[in-house]
Amino acid sequence: MANLNGKTLFITGASRGIGLAIAKRAALDGANVAVVAKTIVPHPKLPGTIYSAAEEINAMGGRALPLPVDIRFEDQLEMAIQRTVAHFGGIDIVVNNASAINLMSTEMLTMKNYDLMHTINTRGTFLCSKLAIPHLKRAKNPHVLNLSPPLNIEARWFQNHVAYTMAKFGMSMCVLGMSEEFANLGIAFNALWPKTTIATAAVANIVGGEPVLRRSRSPKIMGDAAHAILIRESASFSGNFCIDEDVLREEGCHDFSKYRVDPAITEEELFPDFFI
Repeated sequence: MANLNGKTLFITGASRGIGLAIAKRAALDGANVAVVAKTIVPHPKLPGTIYSAAEEINAMGGRALPLPVDIRFEDQLEMAIQRTVAHFGGIDIVVNNASAINLMSTEMLTMKNYDLMHTINTRGTFLCSKLAIPHLKRAKNPHVLNLSPPLNIEARWFQNHVAYTMAKFGMSMCVLGMSEEFANLGIAFNALWPKTTIATAAVANIVGGEPVLRRSRSPKIMGDAAHAILIRESASFSGNFCIDEDVLREEGCHDFSKYRVDPAITEEELFPDFFI
C-alpha cells in the first residue's frame, strides 16, 4: 500500500489547524515535514507554534524541521526551501495551506487587510510553488496541494466578501494553470477544500465562534483527505478540485461521525463551508 514514508513535505501554515493535521497524518507514515509558519511564541488566540507542532510530528513517528517564515517575503521562503533540501535531501510535496481571511465588505475593508490576504493567499502560494518546482522536478511522485476552493465563478461567492474570494480563488487559479504548465514533468497540482466548516482558529475567531465550531468537523478529516491525494500517482491525478468528503468516499469511507466536533450534532446539522 502506498504511503508517505521517507517523503519530505513542505507545509506552510503548519503550526496549527489543517496544516498541522496534514503534517501529523504524514508523520504516521514516517514522513519528513518542514513546519513553515510565523508563530514562534504562543499567542492567546492562536494555539501552537512551529516548535510545539514539530514536537507533535516527531511524537507520531515523523521527522520535523521547524522553520520560522513569513511567506510574504521571498528571501525567507527561499531560505526555508534551501534549509529543507539541505536537511532532508530534497522536497517531494508542497502543501500551500497558509492563508489569511477577512470577510469585511468592500467599503469596510482596509487596503492593508486586502494586501495581507493577497500576499499570503495568492502571492504566497504562487511563490512557494515557483521556488519548490526545481526540487519537485527531481522528486518521485511530486505533488503540490493548495488548500483552496473549486472555481465556482458565481456572484453569490463574491458579493459579501469580494477581496477574500479573489484571494482564495487566486490559489485555485494556480492549480488550474500550473497543472497544465507542468503536466509534462509529472508534477501534480491539486486543490482540497472542506465540505463543512473545520474547527480552526479562523472559524473560532472570525467566522462564527462557538456555535459554528460545534457544527464543524475536526481538521483530521482534511489530514486524511490530503493523505489520500498525496499518495496517488502524480502523473495521472492533477488539476483536480477535491472536496474532503468526496475524496474519502472514493477511499471507501462512508461513516464520517468520527470527524464531528460535537457527537450530538447530526450530519445534516453540520455547517457548510464557503464555496460549497
